[in-house]
Amino acid sequence: MKALTETKPGNAPPRVENSLQQVIPRAARWRQTLRRWWPFWLMALPGVIYFFIWHYLPIWETKIAFEQYRIIPPNVWVGMQYFATLMSSPVFWQVIQNTVIIGAMKLVFIFPVPIIVALLLNEVRSSGYRKFVQSVIYLPHYLSWVVIASIAIATLSPVDGAVNEIIKGMGYDPIPFMTDTGSIRWVLVFTEMWRSAGWDSLLYIAAILAIDPQLYEAAEMDGAGRWRKIWHITLPAITPTIATLFILNVGLFLSQGFDQVFNMTNDVVNGQIDIIDTYVYRMGLRTGEFSLATAAGLFKGVIGMILIVLAHNVSKRLTGKGVW
Repeated sequence: MKALTETKPGNAPPRVENSLQQVIPRAARWRQTLRRWWPFWLMALPGVIYFFIWHYLPIWETKIAFEQYRIIPPNVWVGMQYFATLMSSPVFWQVIQNTVIIGAMKLVFIFPVPIIVALLLNEVRSSGYRKFVQSVIYLPHYLSWVVIASIAIATLSPVDGAVNEIIKGMGYDPIPFMTDTGSIRWVLVFTEMWRSAGWDSLLYIAAILAIDPQLYEAAEMDGAGRWRKIWHITLPAITPTIATLFILNVGLFLSQGFDQVFNMTNDVVNGQIDIIDTYVYRMGLRTGEFSLATAAGLFKGVIGMILIVLAHNVSKRLTGKGVW
């Protein structure tokens, strides 16, 4: 019996007890974590269910892009036929061109605005005035695009719109912004800016508040003014946040807001602002070309993923920060 229980030199000791010692504390830690964080997990549960139902389950149905869809199954496998149809369609290429132009305009003119808003709010010394401004600029985010489109149409009306009243007061002819092919894209940019600039600044404000105040105190002792503190402390500190949000915005480059375009389009300017999302809606729900619409949506998703990877690699090389 003694020989059986002795451990010979060089042999590993029994690990049953060690395994039990590892499992029991791990289970206890899991129960402790569950008791501590269950309210937060419960709050996140609706969002998880939403994304699972509307973003993960539909992934399986992307196979329709490679099939001839039939209401009564089975579907017929056609391979890349619908992708070839898209690539040979001049309408689809016009849609891609519109999407890229609008996406570039929004990325250039809208992305820096929340950063500027956050920096300006951080310099406001009166807490009451800062809260008032934040409440005002956050409010448009809660308005639907139906309401915002109605406001834009009324404000930009060439007959009695406030903007055209100012233009006429300056001695110029009124501009039909909503039916002018040269202006409608700028209407999309400025309405999106008005709606999202304040809300998007929240992340930058949170990043600024996390900066150690001692850095600003040390800069003041060295004689740095407000602009130098912004340039040498604030901006470098929020660079990871800027890089992350920039990568995410690049990934959404081809998603330029179906709700916005759908509520602001008309027959006159549709050729200038018809984007991939509205094309998918038109092909899928209005004409019943479900396979073609799925192919267009899958094309947009693949390009978006490629853009995210490219933006991540570029950001890692330039700033050392990325999404992963």
